[in-house]
Amino acid sequence: MTDRTSLILSPYERNGIAVRNRVAVAPMTRITATENGRPTQIMFDYYMRFAKGGFGLVTTEGIYTDKAFSQGYRFQPGLADDDQARGWTAFTGEMHAQGAYVVAQLMHAGALSQGNFHRTGTVGPSAVRPKGKQMEFYFGQGLYAEPRQMTAIEIDDAVQGFVSAARRAVNIAGFNAVEIHGANGYLLDQFLTAETNRRTDRWGGDTKARVQLLADIVKEVKLGIGNTVPVGIRISQGKVNDFTAKWPGARADAEVIFGTLAAAGADFIHVTEYEAWQPAFEGVTESLVALARRYAPSVTIVANGGLHTAERIANALEDGADLVTVGRGALANPDLPKVLESKREPRPFDSSILQPLASIKSAELSMQAVA
Repeated sequence: MTDRTSLILSPYERNGIAVRNRVAVAPMTRITATENGRPTQIMFDYYMRFAKGGFGLVTTEGIYTDKAFSQGYRFQPGLADDDQARGWTAFTGEMHAQGAYVVAQLMHAGALSQGNFHRTGTVGPSAVRPKGKQMEFYFGQGLYAEPRQMTAIEIDDAVQGFVSAARRAVNIAGFNAVEIHGANGYLLDQFLTAETNRRTDRWGGDTKARVQLLADIVKEVKLGIGNTVPVGIRISQGKVNDFTAKWPGARADAEVIFGTLAAAGADFIHVTEYEAWQPAFEGVTESLVALARRYAPSVTIVANGGLHTAERIANALEDGADLVTVGRGALANPDLPKVLESKREPRPFDSSILQPLASIKSAELSMQAVA
């Protein structure tokens, strides 16, 4: 085993996170829950492959937080009530028995919602129609709807939705940690982005003002669960409907965003980019991961974005990440840690498993099952 592979497979313990290696499963929307948001056995079988395959940490797909406007997709799982939460309990217990550290990702879709079992219509920080078209492989059709601007009361309700869902994730479902989804164009990223946040109240304005909702949710969630498990947040520049988006303030924005989230008490920051090894902005050499490490030095940094090979995983760790999450690489190789340990070549990703819908396929489980 090379020194770099040894680094990838070495344990990590800091900020309440204790995992057997540095390679983790990224959150991936797979729309295979019940219509009313309960997890299913096929979901558990899907996640269990990663635990049996040796991954140290597994993050769930985005789980919606309330029965108002948080749900983004049909057949998305929820933690909006105790019944939904109890559906995860046996699953987390079995994952723990396999040695996996399991993180619940809590998500509010905001203006990008394209399927909500509980409400019609969408909301966002401002009445700005999202770019692009809805994603057909998540049951979307046509343009996104123009959202209604959220009231101050609705913003407070959304914050409490994250807090309540986090309590259920920890106290009922038994997750090891909570990740707040602040990335990829969903509600919290909509507040962070000037183009979609045109508010003139306390939630709008410069970068420092726009990141405040994200920081407040980190604080409120930590307070709500009594600091019992680590609380982190996922951050990106690109969005699911705008992959090339960049923070206009470049390095100055990175300093404000990462510094504010660190000051709010985030135990980890999950940085995702389309190609995480690339320079974060034009005219700089540092990646967004390196900037997160610079401006949040005491926080656990998790890197994501095209890091599917041993070389790229090791490079990200050397660039400042503590952990690396993989998506397509995990779908193709649910036993990726074992593949890396044995110096085998990872299997290539087959995009057909995401068509016509990006749901979990029985064929996917049988063809890539881990003994």
